Amino acid sequence: MQTAIPCTLMRGGTSKGPFFLATDLPTDRAARDAVLLSAMGSPDKRQIDGVGGADPLTSKVAVIGPSTRPDADVDYLFLQVVVDEPRVDDSQNCGNMLAGVGPFAIEQGLVKATGDITDVRIHMVNTATLAVAHVRTPGGVVEYDGDARIDGVPGTAAPIPIDFLDVAGSSCGALLPTGNVRDVIDGVDVTMIDNGMPVVILNVADFGITGQESPEAIEANAELCRRVESIRVQCGHLMKLGDVTNKTVPKMSLVCAPAHGGAIGTRTFIPKRVHKAIGVLGAVSVATAAVLRGSVAYDVAKLANDSSTQLLEVEHPTGFFTVEMEVEGSGANLTIQRSALLRTARKLMRGEIFVPARIWRKAA
Repeated sequence: MQTAIPCTLMRGGTSKGPFFLATDLPTDRAARDAVLLSAMGSPDKRQIDGVGGADPLTSKVAVIGPSTRPDADVDYLFLQVVVDEPRVDDSQNCGNMLAGVGPFAIEQGLVKATGDITDVRIHMVNTATLAVAHVRTPGGVVEYDGDARIDGVPGTAAPIPIDFLDVAGSSCGALLPTGNVRDVIDGVDVTMIDNGMPVVILNVADFGITGQESPEAIEANAELCRRVESIRVQCGHLMKLGDVTNKTVPKMSLVCAPAHGGAIGTRTFIPKRVHKAIGVLGAVSVATAAVLRGSVAYDVAKLANDSSTQLLEVEHPTGFFTVEMEVEGSGANLTIQRSALLRTARKLMRGEIFVPARIWRKAA
């Protein structure tokens, strides 16, 4: 016997996973996690007995429901299902999966289409912050086809611009959790920053690499990975995240001068694998560090100008990620006025996902 759970499989940005209505999952957290581990096929590095894609980027879940706050349309809870551990992590947002929330909410009747463009105000439950996704809805129907292209995704799709309204310090309580633009951990200069995603910025030169290595080559460097993880665990406490040994934050972004005409180059740990690209909110935090005078990122970034409005191309292993920033002030007094970016999404499949009835019975 198996239990069927309605879901929609969607690509959001450069990530992919099932989207569920909150009412279709158990309300108890432990029970919900057991169901999702079974649905995705974890723990197993191949996730062969579930719909997970055997990679952190394709082992993600979005849970959507009516908003619990008056200034938003829907609640969005992001859950990272760890591939090879029996663990579901809710300590971070995912800005890639966020791109699918607006289309899903409209198609599920949680938000009514309002014209050619429908603005969906999204309460990101993980960090209690707001984002607005601008979804194309000609004739009241979500449009997925379009000419927008994002690196890391083949082809083109309808653009989904996203504005982040209040994400600075959303996980750590401040844009600069230690109050410093730069700190020293294990003899390495670091910048700890949180503009939607807690990130530790490090210079690749301190680790004996160029920043142009492939993710696989960096992962194969055991000593480098050991050093990065040691710094990450120490920074976790300083960033008010507690013991992060078994958490997916903070991310660790090794930065370098851009090699392909962008503003800054990156290789990002998420947190123990190296991202094939870079996460949406991780890119926002890196871009913020790049305009932060005195930061590790500022040292290597190539900025077009020093104006308060910046369009930054963040280089990653498979291309570029464009972030639009509006800031005021400088150094430790920097204030974020606006962070915005462009994503795309596509509905891949709608139907039911099955878990063994014994797991659902335990959940119930």
